Amino acid sequence: MIFDYPDARHARRHGPAGYASYEGYRGWLRDEFDFRCVYCLKRETWGQVTGEFELDHFEPQSVNPQRRLDYLNLVYACRRCNSVKLDQAVDDPLALLHSASVAVQPDGSLHTRDRAARRLIRQLDLNSPRLTSWRLMWMRIAALAEERDADLHQQLVGFPRDLPDLSRLRPPENHRPEGVEQCWFARRRRGEVPSAY
Repeated sequence: MIFDYPDARHARRHGPAGYASYEGYRGWLRDEFDFRCVYCLKRETWGQVTGEFELDHFEPQSVNPQRRLDYLNLVYACRRCNSVKLDQAVDDPLALLHSASVAVQPDGSLHTRDRAARRLIRQLDLNSPRLTSWRLMWMRIAALAEERDADLHQQLVGFPRDLPDLSRLRPPENHRPEGVEQCWFARRRRGEVPSAY
């Protein structure tokens, strides 16, 4: 399903450091979070990329300004989720939002038995009627496209065309240089990118 959270707790595969602005991490974060919002799983391919996705400080800058440029404190989020979160202190979405903990129901709602995941879903209003309806709409669009329009289905469930070539990025430091060979651009070059995810 297009709204399946990752199978297991997300382990960071990239480790850039030392940029003067957190915007320098954008290409790394796009790849790290598979070109979708860490919270609601909205995909870049479902709308305009420019301005729709933001770099969210998991631990807000207002709470801990020392982590402003810390890659491990940044996640890729859509504008809607980032604006709902604002300066709230939330539990780590990488630890809570995975398929063993959270499942999307056929009606578009999120279900979990985990208390911390339930709190995060409530804090970010991920089960609001509007977001549940939006999720159901995209599930139906993807199903119809799969049935009737293979090219559209591929566009909806496949990777974006403009995968960032992380080997061309030169962060001042990189604590996980081996991650560059695991980026989606390098995998596409090796023919290892699935047609859908």
